[in-house]
Amino acid sequence: MRIDKYLWCVRYFKTRSLATEACNKGHLKINNAVVKASKDVFIGDSITIRKNQIYYSFEVIGIPTTRVGAKLVALYIIDTTPAEELERLELVKYSQDYYRGKGTGRPTKKDRRDLEEFTDEND
Repeated sequence: MRIDKYLWCVRYFKTRSLATEACNKGHLKINNAVVKASKDVFIGDSITIRKNQIYYSFEVIGIPTTRVGAKLVALYIIDTTPAEELERLELVKYSQDYYRGKGTGRPTKKDRRDLEEFTDEND
């Protein structure tokens, strides 16, 4: 099975085109060699992916025929991502929360009116 299709089947990418794009950019290695999207995957291969500034690595233990559910992914791969990379992922999440809290977007009309009312009183 092609590597782009495999990554889509085991849910590392949402679409095959995203998996192909990652291959074209050189973010994907099989057995420490950069590969194209058409490279075939075999049982026992070691795959490393750079996604969202984190290097994920896993070993192929099975080849699915179609896209599998999230609970069945463990039947086809063994995750060997180092703990340091997972810690870096947590750090990236915290740094994003620092700038803007979840659920806080643009001010609403009411917020704008309250701000205008506040600034008009101080003039």
